[in-house]
Amino acid sequence: MEVLLYLPKNIKIKVPVFVGLNFYGNQSTAFDTSITITNRWTNNNAAADISANKATVQSRGLQATRWNAENLIENGYGLATAYYGDLEPDHAAGFKDGIRTSLANVLSVKPEEWSAIGAWAWGLSRMLDYLETESLVNAKKVIVTGHSRLGKAALWAGASDTRFAAVISNNSGEGGAALARRNFGETTLRINNSFPHWFAPAFKKYNARPETLPVDQHMLLALIAPRPLYVASSKDDLWADPRGEFLSALNTEPVYALFKKTGLGITEMPGVDSPAGQTVRYHIRTGKHDIATYDWEQYIKFANDLLKNN
Repeated sequence: MEVLLYLPKNIKIKVPVFVGLNFYGNQSTAFDTSITITNRWTNNNAAADISANKATVQSRGLQATRWNAENLIENGYGLATAYYGDLEPDHAAGFKDGIRTSLANVLSVKPEEWSAIGAWAWGLSRMLDYLETESLVNAKKVIVTGHSRLGKAALWAGASDTRFAAVISNNSGEGGAALARRNFGETTLRINNSFPHWFAPAFKKYNARPETLPVDQHMLLALIAPRPLYVASSKDDLWADPRGEFLSALNTEPVYALFKKTGLGITEMPGVDSPAGQTVRYHIRTGKHDIATYDWEQYIKFANDLLKNN
């Protein structure tokens, strides 16, 4: 796994860092020509001239707007990212070329105990292992973040590894922040049929009857308590079920209360572009399934309020 790390210049103190996985290789997160283009399997993308599952020079900066590195640095934060395909290529047979196969004897995890989301989450924890060795990084203030399927991985990493100081889910939807038992937008059936490699095989038992699940995603979010949690949705992304994401965040309240923390502190879903909450925060912004500058502005404020200055 190749990690790309940005830190502010001329820093004299250890800085907090946002960490997350990217979709097309480190070169896709910035226009810096010194970043090595990944030679791993990548999803095809006509806009970046990616065909035959191989990244090209045209993929440089493909998703730079999703990373907002300059804004983070200006606000005193670092940014660490790695390509999720370094851990496991995102297709049904990807496990054959990923850590679940290459490290099977080392990790001693049974095949039925995890799938691609688990492998990607495991990689986020290994990135934190590395950040703990960097003298200019405050490893006690590392914020794990992710968008879409990688938001699902970020939530699982944050719940599984309490070293992460805060967790951010951006449009993570089904299998992420959204309540599965609502059966709205991308359902359990649709996600398991479209992406059978993302979740453990046992999840597929509930394809036709998600209402019988013995757990739901608010319990996953509650495992992050008492650490700060941010759940974000977008108005035009009904596939990710914004209301289900909000309700999931809302239903963490009893667990945060056990730690004498106020979670959202509200009971009604806030209006568009009106962030709300305290230790747990939520917003639904104008726009589509993406990470926008608006999102990063809220995440920086969240980190300033609950992490950086404390």
